[in-house]
Amino acid sequence: MKQTVTMPALSDTMNIGRLAKWLKKPGDAVRKGEPIAEVETDKAVMEVEAFYDGYLAGPLAPIDTDLPLGAPIAYIANDPAEAAAISAAPMAPPNPAQAAVPPPPSVTLPAKPPTPPPTAMRASPYARALAHNLGIDLQKVAPGRSEPIDAAALIKAAARPPRPDLGEGPAYRVERASSLREAVARNMIASVTTPTFRLTAQLPLEPLQKLAKEKDFSLTLLLARASALTVKAHPLFNAAYTPEGIAQRDQVDIGIAVDIVEGLITPVLRDVGGRPLAALAEDWRILRDKVKSRRLVPQDYRGATFYLSDLGIFPVVQSFDAIIPLGASAILSVAAARNEGAMFTLSCDHRVVFGADGARFLTTLNACLSDPGKLFG
Repeated sequence: MKQTVTMPALSDTMNIGRLAKWLKKPGDAVRKGEPIAEVETDKAVMEVEAFYDGYLAGPLAPIDTDLPLGAPIAYIANDPAEAAAISAAPMAPPNPAQAAVPPPPSVTLPAKPPTPPPTAMRASPYARALAHNLGIDLQKVAPGRSEPIDAAALIKAAARPPRPDLGEGPAYRVERASSLREAVARNMIASVTTPTFRLTAQLPLEPLQKLAKEKDFSLTLLLARASALTVKAHPLFNAAYTPEGIAQRDQVDIGIAVDIVEGLITPVLRDVGGRPLAALAEDWRILRDKVKSRRLVPQDYRGATFYLSDLGIFPVVQSFDAIIPLGASAILSVAAARNEGAMFTLSCDHRVVFGADGARFLTTLNACLSDPGKLFG
């Protein structure tokens, strides 16, 4: 009897998985727990394991195909003969609820595509009145929609980010975004609703650079350590706003922004204010290796309480600020070092901390950077 291998949920934010690579071929023997495929999620490339002993059978889901959770991607048979018979059978029609999501074609579009004549948009009387009061053009809310628009559909469609009008510009190409880049876009859209203020200060960096060289530590690691000790001195920066109140966390887990080819990822270094630097350095090395190979697992990038973004390797960047991810009250941005130091920008959630809190934070951080021997305490 064949067993179905389905697209698993590999992260809490995953709705669709992109099949990246098959590690086995039809007819190969597989053991329970053995990796048989690689799937690109919204955060990383992760392995899909077999849940049964047997032999892999097709039809296999094609590479570079987006599939929703629970969609069949392969089968496992009891013996080689059964695997061969299953693989030779025609693929069953897909369940509409689990149909593969075809990738959009990469095509060059004309500068100003022809506009089809408008058709009357059907909508409920209340939806029409609501659209009129809000100044919303029903024709632009849900183009191509066949069923009538009610108030709920109108509000949902109107809340989506506006689509750019590229028709008046030059010809352009529509290329498929990676799962990671799409996830970053969704997270940033959600994060920009945070009421934010920013404080910028020029702080010394040379003592920390000297220590990093002498002790063979990553400068980013030392910045994370200095940030964590500062957060411990100002606990509100380890909190998060919720509708029920301010969520206080005792352990400082720092999400560190890392640039990769596909976009941006923030691996999380745990208990940065409470563990020895040597242990943190080893964890940071492991995380960086996982980032390079895109082998992060959900516990590697979830649950940060404070964030750090360091663009110091780009000498042209004099200062910058960053968007506060959901679940944190602040993110610290570090620009390139100059003779006088580097520009540090603290972006803060105004629902949790205020301007004077930010000023005190930067004052404590300044003292920590000026005397980096404190990082070993």
